[in-house]
Amino acid sequence: MRPIWFFMGLSSVLLGMMGALLPLLPTVPFMILGAYCFARSSQRMHDWLLNHRLFGPAIADWQRSGAISKSAKYAATVSVAAVFSLSLIMGLRPMLIGIQAVTLCGVMCFIWTRPHH
Repeated sequence: MRPIWFFMGLSSVLLGMMGALLPLLPTVPFMILGAYCFARSSQRMHDWLLNHRLFGPAIADWQRSGAISKSAKYAATVSVAAVFSLSLIMGLRPMLIGIQAVTLCGVMCFIWTRPHH
């Protein structure tokens, strides 16, 4: 089972790193998933991720208290607004806009109801 957890952790971290560069792909959720998988497969990789200069603090906040930093909340809000605006500009079908609006509102409600430090 450990190789499967390791592969899933590695995949999550790679997706998270891609998310640091691509605006539509989240970073921190993938890093949290990677930490979870590495905790079950590789202590060395788990420690590396928790001590990472960029990703470690967000993972530690989440593990400690389910917190999301204010700056991450603002960045997520700006990203969501930009994506939704782009969908409107592109003239997507009203049904797709509606589905996207409901989904993004749910995501924003989740993010903004988490504690922050």
